Amino acid sequence: MRLFIALDIDDAIRARITRFLEGVNGFATDARWVRPESLHVTLKFIGEQPESAVDPIKHALSGIRGNASEIQFRGYGFFPTAKSPRVFWIGLEAGPQLAALAALIDDRTATLGIPKEDRAFSPHLTLARGAGGSGSPRRSKADAPNRIFQRMQEKLAARPAPEFGTMTAREFFLYQSQLSPKGSKYTKLTRFDLQ
Repeated sequence: MRLFIALDIDDAIRARITRFLEGVNGFATDARWVRPESLHVTLKFIGEQPESAVDPIKHALSGIRGNASEIQFRGYGFFPTAKSPRVFWIGLEAGPQLAALAALIDDRTATLGIPKEDRAFSPHLTLARGAGGSGSPRRSKADAPNRIFQRMQEKLAARPAPEFGTMTAREFFLYQSQLSPKGSKYTKLTRFDLQ
C-alpha cells in the first residue's frame, strides 16, 4: 500500500482553486494536472508499506496531540526553480503549529522504521507536475531549463498573486494512494483530530 499523511482543504478554498485551474491549465497542456478533488497538503509521505503496517501507523499517529493551525492559501511557485520547473504549486502561510505537527508526525513514524525527512518542511499545494519528471522539490542532475510551464508563467506574471482564502486545519488524515494511468486516487483511511 502506498501511504501518506495530509490535511484536507476546505470546500470553499477548493472551489476557488478549481476556478483558478480552469483559467490556467490550458497554458501548460503537457503538464499532469491534479484533479481538484485530490488536492491536499502533504505532511509526510510514507510510501509503499505492507498492509500489516497500517495499524501500527494508526496507533502511532493517534498519540499525537498537535494544535489546530490557521493556513492561508496564496501565491504560487515552481519546484525546483522557475527556470527548471517540474512542479507548479500554491503557497501556504501558516503559523508554527503546522511545522510542529509535521515534525511530530515525522518523529512518530520514525519509531516504526519509516525514514525521517532530510529537508525542512515546506508546506505547499501541488497543482501540476511536468510530464515525465519527478515531483520532488529538490534539484536533481537531470534538471535543465525547460518550457513546460513557460507560457503559463508569462500569463501569470501579468496578474496579481492569487488569493484563495484561509482555513483552520482541525484534523489530519492517513491516506492511501492508488496509482493508475488516469492519475492517483486518494482514499482517507483514518482521521486524527487536532486540539
